[in-house]
Amino acid sequence: MSKVPVYFMPGLAASTAIFERIKLPELEFEMFFLEWEIPLERETLQDYAKRMTEKIKHENPVLIGVSFGGILVQEMARFIPVRKVVIISSVKSNLEFPKRMVLAKSTKAYKLIPLNLVQNIDSLTKFSFGKKVNERLKLYEKFLSVRDKRYLDWAIEQVILWERTECNPDVVHIHGDADTVFPIKNIKGCTVVKGGTHAMIIAKYRWLNANLPRIILGR
Repeated sequence: MSKVPVYFMPGLAASTAIFERIKLPELEFEMFFLEWEIPLERETLQDYAKRMTEKIKHENPVLIGVSFGGILVQEMARFIPVRKVVIISSVKSNLEFPKRMVLAKSTKAYKLIPLNLVQNIDSLTKFSFGKKVNERLKLYEKFLSVRDKRYLDWAIEQVILWERTECNPDVVHIHGDADTVFPIKNIKGCTVVKGGTHAMIIAKYRWLNANLPRIILGR
C-alpha cells in the first residue's frame, strides 16, 4: 500500500519545529515539512503559493497549514490537485477575520507594527524579565525562525489584505475555542478543540496525533 504524502506548512515566521511533536502512523503516512521562502519583490500571495507548489514532489498530497500557513495552503491548492487541505488555527476566508484585522486593513495600521521586536528576540533574552517571560522568549526564539524584514512586512500585509471572501467547503478546519488571534465566534464549520489556543499545534499535539489520521483519511 502506498503511503499518503502529507505536507505541513508552519505559521507566520514560524519554523517547522512547531511540528516536532506531531506523529502520524508511519505505515500509512509520509510526512514532509515546508519552510518559508523570502518573497520576491512585489510577489503576490498567489504567485508565492504557485512557487511553493514546486516543492511538492508527490501527486495528490494532503496539505496541512497552521495560521498564515493555512491561508497559504488554500492558495497552493488552486494550482495543484490535492487529496485534502487541512487548516489549523487559521481562517477559510477574510469574513472570519476579527474586527481588529478588518480595521487594520482600512486604516493600514498593520504598517506600524514594530517588526524590529520580532527580529531581535535573541537580544531580548539577554535581559532578565523573570523566569516565565524568559521561558516564553526562548520558545519564540526556537519557533520563530524567519526574521527577515522583507518577509515579515510581506507576510503581515498578505494576511490583512487576503481577498478570499468565500469559504471552500472541502477545506477541513480545526480550531481551538480559546484562540485569541482568530476568535472562535467568527469561525464557521470547524472541528472545535476544547481549550485550544492559537498555539495548539504545540500544546494540543496529543489531540492532533489521535485525530489527524482519521481526519486525513475521511473516516
